[in-house]
Amino acid sequence: MLSGGAAQKNETGLLLKSNEKAQKYGLVLSRKQAAAIIATRDAALQRTGRMEFGAGILGRIAEAFCDSPWISQEDYEQTLHEVTGLFYEFKNETMDIVSDDELIDFMKEAFNGFCKGSLELLAGRALPMLAEHVRSGEPLESFIYRAEQYEQS
Repeated sequence: MLSGGAAQKNETGLLLKSNEKAQKYGLVLSRKQAAAIIATRDAALQRTGRMEFGAGILGRIAEAFCDSPWISQEDYEQTLHEVTGLFYEFKNETMDIVSDDELIDFMKEAFNGFCKGSLELLAGRALPMLAEHVRSGEPLESFIYRAEQYEQS
């Protein structure tokens, strides 16, 4: 088991490893930014009452979102902060029925697609609709989202 400082250093290193893919899209996280995203993750875990074991999902989130046409270097870190918080919130909202990878894939697809890079639409429309669908007992595979579902009523 790693001590707190060693664990933090290891997590930072794992998140920075996502730079290998992100650099291809003109994005990069600094060590300071990675540490801040880890702090956001820690706060989200505490806020949602969740625990995380192993390497966690931060690197997977960063790698999933780095090729988004809606993200630039200027907003990359902030987007990762917000997506990280949403991830843990909606793990709870979907009652863990949706796997980590399925949720990340959905978030990326919705963000890049119908949400057109809008974190507000992702948080306020797409993710709540997904959560409602799976909580109603319907399988994730049957969830079909269309552009008109995202338009404000």
